[in-house]
Amino acid sequence: MTEMPSVDGTILPGGTTMPGRTTIPADTTISDGTTIPDGTTSPDGIAFPAGIAFRCMGSEIRLTVERPLAGGAGTPSPREACERERAYIESFAARLSRFRGESELSRLNADRRRRVAASPLLLTAVRAGLWAARRSGGLVDPTLAGAIAEAGYARSREGERPASLADALACAPPRRPARAAARADWRRVSVRNDAIERPRGIALDTGGTGKGLCADAVAHRLSPYTRFAVDCGGDIAIGGLGAQLDPYEVEVEHPLTGESIRTLRVGGGGVATSGLNVALWRTPDGGFAHHLLDPSTGRPAWTGLIGATALGASSLEEETLAKAALLAGPDGACRILAEHGGLIVADDGEVIEVGRLDEPFGALGAGSVR
Repeated sequence: MTEMPSVDGTILPGGTTMPGRTTIPADTTISDGTTIPDGTTSPDGIAFPAGIAFRCMGSEIRLTVERPLAGGAGTPSPREACERERAYIESFAARLSRFRGESELSRLNADRRRRVAASPLLLTAVRAGLWAARRSGGLVDPTLAGAIAEAGYARSREGERPASLADALACAPPRRPARAAARADWRRVSVRNDAIERPRGIALDTGGTGKGLCADAVAHRLSPYTRFAVDCGGDIAIGGLGAQLDPYEVEVEHPLTGESIRTLRVGGGGVATSGLNVALWRTPDGGFAHHLLDPSTGRPAWTGLIGATALGASSLEEETLAKAALLAGPDGACRILAEHGGLIVADDGEVIEVGRLDEPFGALGAGSVR
């Protein structure tokens, strides 16, 4: 598999939520932004674990961090680490938002020059999008910014209640797997040295892959701690030796009912869910649209699946696999998820598991992150 993109030059290692998301259970983090009242204290008097939850990227973000590794003198406390990473995530999101005209991504898309100098963060985000396109055979396409805006997602829908998924399925067009775009505009985008090159008229969207990349970056920054979990709107990165010994339990929710349909034990790498219910809205003609587009048509994809959950070696990989699986439809999804495991949810609500999900993923003694 191709090498993961990096942030700041470092190669990334290979509460209340919307239904159909992957979440860390509420007893791991809490939803009001305060420290978890765990009552456990280290020998030096520092309480752990620390947890924080807040809104960003149009999603619920949750962090939980346990004690620093032995010998980590000068390492910020878990609580301080949570606050530091909150600031990092908020800055990351602001700089890459396509809903903010002043963001680095928006300025890139508005620039008519073929070659545009960019910051290390924007260069990395574009590399991540291109990596996901290659990994998915073009199903996860970062060049659909114009198409998603035309579908009705030109502005943030933060705070809006999604339309009914059941109603949308009742009037959706015939199902078929999505396909890569014949033009494959993403192949015409490149990152060279300190600049991004693309033909005029190609606009980029780093949304989904950006969440996975952000979770991986935060996980890397938390590597001096024994056990931690980063949940960027359902793209979850887990790490630390403590997590390998004592894996986190991650709940997968049904996109129609919101009920838990599977508990996954994850000690390293991560897990992500992609679902139609997360961003679903009524269109002016009385129909429905959502944010997962068929690259071959530029329109919302109705593939026979309403949710897909993927395990992966990194949050960027799992986000890519989950989205690609949903777009590929039932048969293609099973092939895509076979490498690491996962599950899919069909239009009729049936849940299909892929791989050995009873085994802890990425835990010590269970082999490497597979």
